[in-house]
Amino acid sequence: MTTQLKTQVCIIGGGPSGLLLSQLLHTKGIDSIVLERKTRDYVLGRIRAGVLEQGFVDLMRQAGVFERMDAEGYVHDGTILSSGDDEIHINFTALTGTPVVIYGQTEVTRDLYDAREATNGHIEFNVQETTIHDADSAAPYVTFTRDGEQFRIDCDFVAGCDGFHGVSRQTIPADVRREYEKVYPFGWLGILSQTPPVDDELIYANSPRGFALCSMRNAQLSRYYLQVPLTDTPEDWSDEAFWEELKKRIPKRAAEALVTGPSIEKSIAPLRSFVTEPMRWGKLFLCGDAAHIVPPTGAKGLNTAASDIHYLFHGLVEHYLQNSDAGLDAYSHKALARIWKAERFSWWMTSLLHRFPEQTDFDRKMQDAEMAFLRDNEAAQRALAENYIGLPY
Repeated sequence: MTTQLKTQVCIIGGGPSGLLLSQLLHTKGIDSIVLERKTRDYVLGRIRAGVLEQGFVDLMRQAGVFERMDAEGYVHDGTILSSGDDEIHINFTALTGTPVVIYGQTEVTRDLYDAREATNGHIEFNVQETTIHDADSAAPYVTFTRDGEQFRIDCDFVAGCDGFHGVSRQTIPADVRREYEKVYPFGWLGILSQTPPVDDELIYANSPRGFALCSMRNAQLSRYYLQVPLTDTPEDWSDEAFWEELKKRIPKRAAEALVTGPSIEKSIAPLRSFVTEPMRWGKLFLCGDAAHIVPPTGAKGLNTAASDIHYLFHGLVEHYLQNSDAGLDAYSHKALARIWKAERFSWWMTSLLHRFPEQTDFDRKMQDAEMAFLRDNEAAQRALAENYIGLPY
């Protein structure tokens, strides 16, 4: 026996992008069901970045989910790029009039879950065997199982917010999709520690020993990263070894101020750039990591997902409230136009700040020249700032 469900928009993926879309649709009276293959606690256990562009902040406000973000988020007016002990401060607010906000993705997700629960939002957890049917027809539907029970959701549209390994992208036929990918020959070893941040701003460090990043979650919770070979594992790195290596890669004044402590989370993330085109097939729309991935160097992962949600949300509102499909028809083109610019910026930042295995002396001189150009040229700093705070939707 199959349990029958019906909604206007079936959202696959209960991460921040799927939840944000669901909450935004709720504000316009548009019904949705969110499918998540894990539990809420599992989703909230994922450690992710937390640099929010102003566009993302505005979407959270539009969704009515902003009180804790406003109270606990850190407004950052700039960032620091370093090469050895030389530091370049990029002042976002002075150059563009707009800061960014530091607020962990876990907290964003928690707030969105709370908001959906407060409004009786329909979320199905622990779903298995999720399959999208007839997405290229006028009557798409989604099936899944849970504990051996069969479910079917009839819907108008499907939003695929289920990440790189989800079912949504694979539902689009291979002869329709074109995929672009660059895999980087290193990963980021990250640790979370209950220690005060080493600086008020993020520090992106280019070192002869490899890249390092000093970030934070709040006044007593810091996040640090080291570039490491893909062959490394977290077990290869003791906390002591991590801190000692970090001190060698960041500017001396930061190394001297660094407060160390036991790690409470440690993991290695590989880096890749990836885009699939198109982002729409019939009534199926891809959002976030289901359609594109950026290396984390430019802090664009969550923010590119948010821009997708912006375009899809407005397209759905036009469909249901204005009887127009212009926004939905333009979705893939608009989303990809912004995505490719974010991909370029993230690729550029990664190329500028990391050491590559096959890098020549000439390549390293080019990195040095690029850093010097940034240091001395306000227009170059402004271009970096404009990209970092987020290009307009």
